[in-house]
Amino acid sequence: MRIAGRSFGRADARLMVLPAIAIAGCTAWMMVPWPSDAESQSGAAPSAVFRLAQDASGSNDPVAPTKATLASPAPSAVSPDASPAENTAAAPEIAAPETTAPAKPPIDGLRISSQSWRRGGLGSKALMTFTLRNSNDYAVKDVEIACAFARRDGSHLTDRRRVLPDTVNMKSQKRYSGMLVGFVNVNANKAKCSLVTASRT
Repeated sequence: MRIAGRSFGRADARLMVLPAIAIAGCTAWMMVPWPSDAESQSGAAPSAVFRLAQDASGSNDPVAPTKATLASPAPSAVSPDASPAENTAAAPEIAAPETTAPAKPPIDGLRISSQSWRRGGLGSKALMTFTLRNSNDYAVKDVEIACAFARRDGSHLTDRRRVLPDTVNMKSQKRYSGMLVGFVNVNANKAKCSLVTASRT
């Protein structure tokens, strides 16, 4: 009886261990990590890229060389390997604008010399005598002169202007004697005339 009791006790213990082993196995199986959707997609991406690269390298599409030709940069007009002298020769030449010197005014070629004056008309008129010299290469006309009158001590009194209606030929001179300039103060003792303007004929 004792032997039979031992055998039955061992059988019960084995039956109780089997469910525990099954539960432990299920628990371990559920704890094993499975790949997520992102990992599966990232794993599939390299293979897809590799497949596309193989298709592109093995394709005989005639459009591909045309695209490469269009994308290539246009050749530069000036070669970077060329010397500066060659690059300068290739550049278009720009002509410098012509600069012409401004013409001198006619008055620059005129000069008054040998001038003097005297009174006329009861001492109230100034009569000037002088020589007008024209060194220009052209004749001049409408020469305007300005005469300044002063006292004996040099203090200024008045000014008078006069336009000469005559024409003075080129490289020549003309003398004016007793030409009326205008009325002056009775205290005027000195006079000096200078050129103001002139016109080219």
